[in-house]
Amino acid sequence: MAALDLQEQEQLDALKTWWKDNGTRLLSMLLIVAAIFAGWRGWQYYQHKQSGDAATLYQQFTLQLGSNDSRRINDAAAVLMDKYAASAYAARAALEAAQVNEQSKDAVRAKTQLQWVIDHVKEATLKDVARLRLAAVLLNEQNYAAALQQLDAQHPASFDGLYADLKGDVLSAQGKPGEARAAYQIAYDKTEAKSAYRNLIQMKLDALGDGK
Repeated sequence: MAALDLQEQEQLDALKTWWKDNGTRLLSMLLIVAAIFAGWRGWQYYQHKQSGDAATLYQQFTLQLGSNDSRRINDAAAVLMDKYAASAYAARAALEAAQVNEQSKDAVRAKTQLQWVIDHVKEATLKDVARLRLAAVLLNEQNYAAALQQLDAQHPASFDGLYADLKGDVLSAQGKPGEARAAYQIAYDKTEAKSAYRNLIQMKLDALGDGK
């Protein structure tokens, strides 16, 4: 029995020695794992809450759209863009607010909102839409070089027709009928045959004649 007690004492002493050498490191590792897990759960909660809050604000924003009050619409969009920039709601609010400003001839604010989408939004399609609309605003301002710069940006093939058509508008406004015709032809070729939009492009081609 005494020998067994001695063996147990030796095991206990060995455990104490091991804990003295390794206990602090093991405890630190456990704390790190616990912190990571807690942080992950906290991030999930934060993301869920952020998404919910952004959705609520976007609902309020859509209500303001119905008011036709540009100040309220812009204020509501600004809150989403400022506090929930990473959300899809912010991008859509910026695009819709920009449309309101385009219609009310507030080109400065519209350009700012469209540029914000280009600079901050991860969703590529929304960036492509924003570039196209920004180019249209720049065309109306006769800022042809800046408009062409937007239209020359890389975009998916599905946007080729729209980008080429607007590029034709810019070149036509610059007094370059030959280049405009070439752009319109690309737009025509890239647009579905059954699309009514294709007929509009054909009208532009016809208006330019042979492009000479």
